[in-house]
Amino acid sequence: MLRAGIVGLPNVGKSTLFNALTATKNAQSANYPFCTIEPNVGVVTVPDERLKILADLCKSKEIIPTVIEFVDIAGLVKGASKGEGLGNQFLHNIREVDAIIQVVRCFDDENTIHVAGKVDPISDIEIINTELALADLASVERRAARISKQAKGGDKEALIEDGALKKLTKLLSAGTFINLKEHFTEEEILAIKPLNLMSVKPVIYCANVSEFDLKDGNNYTKQVEEYAKSHGAQTVIICARIEEELVELGDEGAKEYLEELGVSDSGIDKMIKSVYSLLNLITFITAGEKETRAWTIINGTKAPQAAGVIHTDFEKGFIRAEVTAYKDFVECGSYTACKDKGVTRLEGKDYVVQDGDIVHFRFAT
Repeated sequence: MLRAGIVGLPNVGKSTLFNALTATKNAQSANYPFCTIEPNVGVVTVPDERLKILADLCKSKEIIPTVIEFVDIAGLVKGASKGEGLGNQFLHNIREVDAIIQVVRCFDDENTIHVAGKVDPISDIEIINTELALADLASVERRAARISKQAKGGDKEALIEDGALKKLTKLLSAGTFINLKEHFTEEEILAIKPLNLMSVKPVIYCANVSEFDLKDGNNYTKQVEEYAKSHGAQTVIICARIEEELVELGDEGAKEYLEELGVSDSGIDKMIKSVYSLLNLITFITAGEKETRAWTIINGTKAPQAAGVIHTDFEKGFIRAEVTAYKDFVECGSYTACKDKGVTRLEGKDYVVQDGDIVHFRFAT
C-alpha cells in the first residue's frame, strides 16, 4: 500500500488537515473507511469519478477504489536529528513512507503563535529539510565506516557502495538537493536503497492558507512554489480549516461551498492526486457485475506485471490482455458494444498499460 507522511512544525495546520482528510474519505466510501491502525495512521480512498460511472454501466454490486495510507508524523522541532522533542519517533516514521507531505504555514493569525515568532515558510521548510539531511548524514557515515574495510579488500559491490556513500556525504554536508538519477548510477542507487534515506523521498509542499487566499494564493505561497520548483517538488494550496468544514457539509454541500470560493476541487483531492503524479502512478480498472475496482501501478508497467498486481498467478500464466480505453467503454456502454465496434483490443506481453484502461486478463493455470 502506498504510504504518505504528513509533517510540519507546530501550529501549521498539520493535525487539522489530517483529521479532515481521514474524516472526508471515510464519508465517501464504505469499502475502505478510515480505520485507525495506530492513533496517527489512516487509510483513505483515492478519488476517481470513473469508478461510479463504470459501476453503473456494469451494474456492479461493489466499488473498490485504490487507497493511500496517511501517517500523521509526530511533530518536529529543531534538533530532531539529535533526538530533540519526538525526533526519534519522527525520523523512524518518516523513513517508512513513500512520499512526504510537508504542511507549511502560509497565513497570518495573531491568535495562532508561530513557533519561531513570525511566519516564514521557506525558513520552516529548511528547518525540516536540514533535520532530515543531518539524520541521513549520520546514517551514511555509520554505513561508510562499516563498508570501507570491504571496499579496501577489493569487493566489487562494496566498492560501488563506498563510492556512492562518499557522494552522499558530500551532497548532504553541502545541503544540496539530491536527485538520485542525476547524481548516481543505477548500480549506486541499488546499493544505497537499503538506507531508506529521507532526503531523497519525493515531496509535496502543502501551503496552508486562509480562506481568502485559497483561490489565488498569496506572497507566502509564491515563495513556496518557487522553492518547490527549484527542488523538483510539487505544491498544493489548501485551507485546512475549510477542509475541516467541508466534512460537515456532505458531498453536495461541499461542492456548492467550493464553487462559492471559486475553486473546483478540495485541497485534499488535489493533494491525493498530486501524490499520484509525484510518484508516477496510474490506475487501471477491472469492471463487472461483481465489482468495479481500481488498481495502482507505476506508469510504464507492462501488461503481465499489471496482472501480477491482482494476483501473482496472473503474471506467471499471462497469455494476453483484453483492453478497452475508459472513454471508449463509456461511449459504447457495455463490453458487448465495445467488441462489436472493435474498440476492445487484445494486447500481448509488451503492451504498456495506460491510465484508465479497463482490462480483463487471460492466463493459464
